[in-house]
Amino acid sequence: MDQVLSVLTWALLLSGAFFLVTGALGMVRLPDVFTRMHAAGMADTMGAGLILAGLCLYSGANLVTVRLVLILAFLWFTSPIATHALAKAALSGGTEPYTLGAGTDGEGEGGGAP
Repeated sequence: MDQVLSVLTWALLLSGAFFLVTGALGMVRLPDVFTRMHAAGMADTMGAGLILAGLCLYSGANLVTVRLVLILAFLWFTSPIATHALAKAALSGGTEPYTLGAGTDGEGEGGGAP
């Protein structure tokens, strides 16, 4: 039983790390502020959630697990709200979402980066 718990813990930790690295790559590679916020918000919430779930399994049933669950609940509520607020502020500030134009060169015509 100990080995099954250890394997499950490592699987959760490694999959959480995968989501965090994928979100970091999305922050670097995606073209505009809105898609970058989406990558950061979704991958961060999933990655941190999986890592916290792995840490809960590792710590067992004690006060540390309760604290980790409270951190996870706080993260699930605040991350989407913060991402939404940033997107709304960017829109009201005049930032236009990146759109792929209909031109022959395939370059975007919207307010995005390269």
